[in-house]
Amino acid sequence: MVTRPPDINAYQFVVVASLRAQQLLKGCVPRVEGEHSVTTMAQMEVAQGRVTSADVSDAPPPKQCGWQL
Repeated sequence: MVTRPPDINAYQFVVVASLRAQQLLKGCVPRVEGEHSVTTMAQMEVAQGRVTSADVSDAPPPKQCGWQL
């Protein structure tokens, strides 16, 4: 069982770990050692702080399509 760090809320932990698990399934290199399932590996990476969510608050808003007014 992987223990969630107290500074990450449960929802964010699950979302980031699930996105990382998808990356691992596609062939990304794990950032922790050991033979674990993809789900457990992703949770361990998030719990150890090796994978975090991107800060999208500084990103520019998406551009509108040319046909939208």
